[in-house]
Amino acid sequence: MGDPALSRRGFLAASVAAGLGVTALSGCGGDSDGGSSSGTTTIEWWNISTTEPTKTVWAGLAKKFEAQNPKVKVKIVQLENDAYKSKMTALTASGKLPDIFHTWGGGVLRQQVDAGLVEDLTDRTKPWADGLLPVAKQPYLLDDKVYGVPFDIGMIGFWYNKALFKKAGITTAPTTWSGFLDAVRSLKSAGVTPIALAGKEKWPGMYYWAYLSMRTAGASALQKAGDSKDFTGADFVDAGRHLKELVALQPFQKGFLGAAYSTPTGQAATVGNGKAAMELMGQWAPVVEADAGKGLGADLGFFPFPEVEGGKGKITEVFGGGGAHALRKGAPQAAVDFLKFFASETTDRELVKKTGVLPVVPAAEDVLTDPNLKAVQTQLKAATGFQLYLDQAYAPAVGQEVNDSVAALIAGSKSPEQVAQSITKTAKEEQ
Repeated sequence: MGDPALSRRGFLAASVAAGLGVTALSGCGGDSDGGSSSGTTTIEWWNISTTEPTKTVWAGLAKKFEAQNPKVKVKIVQLENDAYKSKMTALTASGKLPDIFHTWGGGVLRQQVDAGLVEDLTDRTKPWADGLLPVAKQPYLLDDKVYGVPFDIGMIGFWYNKALFKKAGITTAPTTWSGFLDAVRSLKSAGVTPIALAGKEKWPGMYYWAYLSMRTAGASALQKAGDSKDFTGADFVDAGRHLKELVALQPFQKGFLGAAYSTPTGQAATVGNGKAAMELMGQWAPVVEADAGKGLGADLGFFPFPEVEGGKGKITEVFGGGGAHALRKGAPQAAVDFLKFFASETTDRELVKKTGVLPVVPAAEDVLTDPNLKAVQTQLKAATGFQLYLDQAYAPAVGQEVNDSVAALIAGSKSPEQVAQSITKTAKEEQ
């Protein structure tokens, strides 16, 4: 799960590096219960739901909660993924987190918990949180205590355009790495851009190295490497070599190194507008493809990351995570009530129907109708191993180094060996 040691100086240094002033961001959280002279409690809710329809749906849920709780006001702060991470780093350094905030669990949550900034929800949520899917709760359990309530669970896999595959003569989705490389070659021969990648944001490229590491070394290897702070093993180098094989085929769209993920010319839009055949992305991909582009409708398909021949990993070992809400230490009861509302069967059904998330409440599973999301859910249920996103599983500096080093490999400025060495160096420096 990454190094549990927290250095407030480290967080402050990171916030300065990100160009963020703590003073300007320290207005939320703290010791206040959000009360006012009128008896109204205001709770501040920070999330990353900036794309439609999720943005509107979540705002509507906040209004519904307010209607049910007349003395509570929900103040929403919605930020894009990378901006959110940067601002939360600065807020953590200041010691003042929002009342309710998005978390992916793992190393980042561990550091916030060890800093004494996150509420232990074990007893405050037990009457109702026990009914949530166990796999969805795993990333937020630290030392057998609950620090987050999930609203989503999922995995990374390939989303592909069936029509473009057909154009290239590909009749079945590849299940091996060599078969995947053959599919890339077939798409290029047919004049189709095989893969869209948001090279500018780095984290989408990390997915390839992470999955290839799982396929070469096995699902437990990344956790063991994080604990031992050593990523120089032959299997991790081989993962980089396999990724280099893919990069050598020049599979990505023109200008991919400067492309963002969810912008009108980014990764999701490139796939959603039929300009590339595939993207390696999470279960949220269809929603963002339709928001940033046109969406593929019935032409959209899903397949798991292929096995690597001779590797220790299996196709049933998955890489992913979900989303949860955590509370700052000392958050008012209204914030706990909001988590209960958000984790209810009624809310989960609305989220599944309108935003495309996978259900975390078992009773809401029957409303899941999308065939692709059902395919993701099937893969999750059959999973024989699970690895949380690396930039969340590890301490922030280690996760960032993974993203940076893999991006450098994809850009051609680092070798597979240098990637393994750089990640190891950063991991050891975090001790």
